[in-house]
Amino acid sequence: MNSRDPLLAAVAGGVRLIELGQPFFTGMPCSPNHPGFRMTLIRRHGDMERPDGGSAANEIIVTGGHVGTHIDALSHVSHNGELHGGISAAEAQRGGAFSRHGAENLPGLLRRGVLLDVAAVHGVATLPPGYGVTAEDLQLAAERAGAEPGEGDVALIRTGWSRNFGDATAYLGKETGVPGATPSAAHWLAARGIVATGADTTAYEQIPEGAGHAVLPVHRILLVESGIFILEHLDLEALAEAGPHEFVFVLAPLRIKGGTGSPVRPLAAVTA
Repeated sequence: MNSRDPLLAAVAGGVRLIELGQPFFTGMPCSPNHPGFRMTLIRRHGDMERPDGGSAANEIIVTGGHVGTHIDALSHVSHNGELHGGISAAEAQRGGAFSRHGAENLPGLLRRGVLLDVAAVHGVATLPPGYGVTAEDLQLAAERAGAEPGEGDVALIRTGWSRNFGDATAYLGKETGVPGATPSAAHWLAARGIVATGADTTAYEQIPEGAGHAVLPVHRILLVESGIFILEHLDLEALAEAGPHEFVFVLAPLRIKGGTGSPVRPLAAVTA
């Protein structure tokens, strides 16, 4: 009798991993609300050589928890002084780290993922600056994909904006705005009981022209009201080009005790 685990059998049959995140590098685009990413070698090969001729190099990394491809913990946003579940933000953050909803509680994810390609719905490579993705857009994207996100799934919204990642000014859209989800899209997602959602932009939600990060209603709806995790700075181009709209989503956040988010390396697993 073959008692092999079905998941092991599926992996043994051949799986292709598609990168869904951006590389981390000094000078990468960063929200003005967070400290930027910095990395440099603090020891180079040859600085110290062992008796047998061996040498080692290592680096120092300085970064905020919401820089580059990352996931927001439920401690990241409050509304009227409360975190998700009615927890007092002031009480939870005493002592310089969160005692409730800290990043160490972020779950590892091995879930069904659904790509909602809104740019493709509109027949463009990239949505216009400041465009607001609506519930109707997501419904049309789901119909186009033949796959709608459901209970416990991860829903990823493609705007095409990651094509601008190499140009920090264009990508951050300080003057032009950035496309992203509107409150109606957030309610559409929350109604389906998803566990997490992400997008290929700096703030996930719509940033209108000239508005900056003045208000973030979608973060309130998802994080505070619904307990849904948010991923930002994704790169969904390779996944869109590969074709699958349903895939296995893989994620393992860093367990940063008391933190509000974690840098991540998300992956889509598809049949090879």
